[in-house]
Amino acid sequence: MAFTQLPLPYDFNALESYGMKAETFEYHYGKHHKAYVDNLNKLTESTDLADKSLEEVIQISFKDASKAGVFNNAAQVWNHTFFWNSLKPAGGGVPTGVLADRISQDFGSFDKFKEEFSTAAATQFGSGWAWLVDDGGTLKVIKTPNAENPLVHGKKPLLTIDVWEHAYYIDFRNARPAFIKNFLDNLANWEFAAANLG
Repeated sequence: MAFTQLPLPYDFNALESYGMKAETFEYHYGKHHKAYVDNLNKLTESTDLADKSLEEVIQISFKDASKAGVFNNAAQVWNHTFFWNSLKPAGGGVPTGVLADRISQDFGSFDKFKEEFSTAAATQFGSGWAWLVDDGGTLKVIKTPNAENPLVHGKKPLLTIDVWEHAYYIDFRNARPAFIKNFLDNLANWEFAAANLG
């Protein structure tokens, strides 16, 4: 069973008015994400991992240093799919409902959450991710390097931002803080995060 690249939940140009060009998706989704899928299939072909779920491959390969290449590609396939769903046209702003209540409860206010999330994303050295997670019933912000994600640490991801440079260079050049602000103001898919919270 080959691993597949799921389609984007919107057209390549759907976020043009919200700070992300179609060209970004042509490269990021069309080349980077596709390469992770292709590499994962090559690395797992004719192995006992080929018939496992993507999440199972991530957990198994994370614990085995000899499978670092498998982990990096499997986790990046998963992370990117999750990131595409963390974006939406005319997103951002303030969440509502249970998610809003939980953010206020666990961070003190939505502004405090934004500050913590922005800091985590901006200070992730080199490549990586910042995440809003449910950690045993408490919402937290964490950052992970390279391909690492909350699944391998027993945390439930709700929302993520990709801070690998290829995620924002076409739109924001080297201005990662501007990309983070735009994500929170115009792109964050709070409905997706709320659905993940359950």
